[in-house]
Parts: sequence; C-alpha cells; structure tokens
Amino acid sequence: MKFLISLHINPAVLDALTDEETAAIGAGHGAFIQELKESGELLTTQALVDPSQAVVVSVRDGQPVVTDGPFLEAKEFLGGFYLIDCEDKERAIELATRIPDTRIPGLGVEVRQVMFADGQLEA
Repeated sequence: MKFLISLHINPAVLDALTDEETAAIGAGHGAFIQELKESGELLTTQALVDPSQAVVVSVRDGQPVVTDGPFLEAKEFLGGFYLIDCEDKERAIELATRIPDTRIPGLGVEVRQVMFADGQLEA
C-alpha cells in the first residue's frame, strides 16, 4: 500500500529553533531516509521551497493567469513529503512517528493513503 507522509511547516516555529535543534532535525531526516531505503519502503522524498517562491496558475476565458504567492494564506505550509510503500496504515503511522518533526509542537506530519497513481486505482 502506498502512503504519502506530508510535512507541514510553520516558519515561525522553525525560526525559533536553535542551531543545534535545526541540525538535529536534518540529521533525523537523513537517518529516516536511510532506514526507509534499507527497508525498501521509500519510493521518493522531496522538500519544497518556501511558498513565497510559489505561483498559482489558473485559466480564465481561455487565458493563463499566473499570480505570485501560495494558493492559501496560512501560517503553515507544505514543506515536503515522503512517498512510501508499506504493508498497511499501521506501518505507515509507525514510520511517521520516526520523523523528527513529530516531536516539535507547531510542526505537523500527516499520513494519507494514495488512492490513485500512474493511471490506476490503488488496492
């Protein structure tokens, strides 16, 4: 079963961390990635740039409209994700608890099963 583990970031929370805490988060993600590679459960992981660098694309009257900034104004934003393939939801949750962000109030980790991928409904 495939699951998306999304990382929700609050810049104010990150800015309040010490250099040591920030380094520990990075090291924790590195160890987590290595563990998932070794278990064969990691499909991919990506980190996203700050939403201030995002654009929103829409089409109005047949013409593209591009506006600067995130789609939603919010304190939190999607900072990255892990796409994993594991036995079941319980295993996905178990893996998510190993992400260092789960230990920091104000940061969020969400687990959602993939419903549709590569033109196929997931089982």
